Amino acid sequence: MAATDLRVGGIASMSSCDWPGELVATFFCQGCSWDCPYCHNQSLRPATGKAETQIPWDDLVAFLKQRGRLLDGVVFSGGEPTLQSALPDAMRGVRDLGFKIGLHTAGVKPERLIPLLPLVDWIGFDIKGPFSLYDKITRIPNSAENVKKSLQHLLESGVSHQIRTTVYPPLLDEAALLEMKADLAAFGITDYTLQPYQERPLV
Repeated sequence: MAATDLRVGGIASMSSCDWPGELVATFFCQGCSWDCPYCHNQSLRPATGKAETQIPWDDLVAFLKQRGRLLDGVVFSGGEPTLQSALPDAMRGVRDLGFKIGLHTAGVKPERLIPLLPLVDWIGFDIKGPFSLYDKITRIPNSAENVKKSLQHLLESGVSHQIRTTVYPPLLDEAALLEMKADLAAFGITDYTLQPYQERPLV
């Protein structure tokens, strides 16, 4: 699909926290197949958002052309951006404008992540918790299996990344965090980021 088909439900015009060390614009892509109870972007969960909140691709391109000298890159966030087939073309279009490409993903669909790996400079990979709790957190059966596959592909790709977890206390207590630490250590991961849950809606 073409970049013009990308469904974007919001934008952060300038961010220093969505990609550590880079000043970026963040495009919030519409749609997520998971149902995490603490999601702070609930409006992005439906595959098709409200017409009045969707931002046409041409408007995003025009914005980037105006802000080009101020930004290092663009982060595609969500929702879960990898669910959209227009994402690869959108990434190529943004790179052609001279920007670095970042991606936020939870590893929902490894088959969608694999072709994106050569297109990105950095990935923020969200680990929801220990793998034994994924079904409870995402409310989707067997969701951890795809995450494990996606994580392995990311590590093998050599793409720069940050592994991070939002700590939502009702679901992640100290025992769960210790179990998650062991899960990640099995992948050779000892460097990861814990970030406190905050009520931070997109709009």
